[in-house]
Amino acid sequence: MAVKDRDRFSTATRIRLIGEQTAARVYRSQTKRQARRSRLTGRAALLAMVICSLVVALAYPIRQYVAQRAEIADLQRQRQETRERVEQLRDLKARWQDDAYAEQQIRLRLHYVMPGETGYIVVDRDAAEQSRTDLGSADRPWYRNVWDGVDKADAARDQ
Repeated sequence: MAVKDRDRFSTATRIRLIGEQTAARVYRSQTKRQARRSRLTGRAALLAMVICSLVVALAYPIRQYVAQRAEIADLQRQRQETRERVEQLRDLKARWQDDAYAEQQIRLRLHYVMPGETGYIVVDRDAAEQSRTDLGSADRPWYRNVWDGVDKADAARDQ
């Protein structure tokens, strides 16, 4: 027994015991970490799978909801525009029911005059001189004249 006690207090024995104790602690902490890590990884994977399935399951209905809300907003805007247009047409109809407005529009648009009045139209001098300058178009090919007419009509519409 004396040898055993001497071995127990020797430096080599002490270092070996400290090493074994440290190894046991490290092994225990590693197994706890691995157990914890594997348990959290499984839970995290399950949670991620549930979240992904919810996203996939709800993506189409949410997209449909947003599209329908946009369509409803568009239809409400169209309805408001239509109501405003109906009000404008009702106002115009009421104006045309008035004889004074109808007479004013007939005089303005159709250049009618009442009996005993003298009717006249003011011609724009610049427009008359411009039409005289177009007389030189007789020496060009016919398709150029047609194309120039289209250009002038388009320019007049843009102004």
